Amino acid sequence: MERPHLDWPFLAPSHRSLAHVADAWMRARPTVATPPCRVDVDAACRDWVRALGEAGYLRHCVPARYGGAAESIDSRSVCVLRETLAYHDGLADFSFAMQGLGGGPLALAGAHDDTMARRWLPQVATGAAIAAFALSEPDAGSDAAALALRARPSGQGYALDGCKTWISNGGIADFYTTFARTGAAGARGISAFVVPAGTPGLRVAERIEVMAPHPLARLEFSGVFVPAAARLGAEGEGFGLAMRTLDIFRASVGAAALGFARRALDLAVAHASARPMFGGTLADRDVARAKLGELATLVDGAALLVYRAAWLRDVHGARTTVEAAMAKMAATEWGQRVVDGALQLHGGRGVVVGEPIERLYREIRALRIYEGATEVQQMIIGKGVLARGAA
Repeated sequence: MERPHLDWPFLAPSHRSLAHVADAWMRARPTVATPPCRVDVDAACRDWVRALGEAGYLRHCVPARYGGAAESIDSRSVCVLRETLAYHDGLADFSFAMQGLGGGPLALAGAHDDTMARRWLPQVATGAAIAAFALSEPDAGSDAAALALRARPSGQGYALDGCKTWISNGGIADFYTTFARTGAAGARGISAFVVPAGTPGLRVAERIEVMAPHPLARLEFSGVFVPAAARLGAEGEGFGLAMRTLDIFRASVGAAALGFARRALDLAVAHASARPMFGGTLADRDVARAKLGELATLVDGAALLVYRAAWLRDVHGARTTVEAAMAKMAATEWGQRVVDGALQLHGGRGVVVGEPIERLYREIRALRIYEGATEVQQMIIGKGVLARGAA
């Protein structure tokens, strides 16, 4: 895999080294390339979390004071790793990303009270515990502030009642970072809690099957008691913790899309160069060259936006809500176009179940929806542009 963008000024030598080491590590491991019906995704994700922890890569998901690799989470390292992992295996990327997303609110809240961070994040960093981020509900997906799961005061803590759905790592997580309503309607009435798996009243009500298999579930909370110490931050701070966590990791969704797209482009180049056609190869045809030129440009455009957003956060300490939204939106949309174009160049072979390009086609599609659908990113960007114009 050639990645000249690693020499761009957005990245430091440490990021280039991390990318090369992770790429070599992934090439030495078996990848899941079998049809979805033959993959035990629960076992595969547990194995990936364990392996990523043992290799030290999960340390990039938590701050140094809890066993992490840097004083604070380095967005460029997260993006470099997600791009590299996704290039090779979608479940490897998924397993890495969820450790960061599920543990992120604990790290952010730890600036005031790090009881939960000290309890769980060292295990997240080593792969000893699997994390989950439980925000979405049946009627609160894109409009996360509308969530209805209720946390009522009970004794020395809270009792949680309601439902969460589309929860990644649902069914295999050791703890769920759960967002629940403690106050009035709207974002200011939401608080965050750490709910260990196995807590009485917490039930995996349904396992959800999706086109790119990964652990996904609907959770039901029935009188789930958590102590006051399980609350992250003060009451009403949960929505802010969720959005700040997404700000950190949203650009990395674009990085995952970039990894999928880069793999698809490499597959398309190899296929076009080898496929006999009209006395030459597919690559000799102008139409194929034009398509490959389009796909390569989309890949570089996505990379520029992803690493710009990560660089702004790491180097300037800037709030990158708009830039991360641009990176996520463009990289996932353009990445989908790259994979689709690469599949088209494969012809009939591209739609054969189990072919690498077919797997990439299924894997990249969800990225345009989760952690804020494309339409939500457009609204975030538009709001930011208007605010800057007014200023």
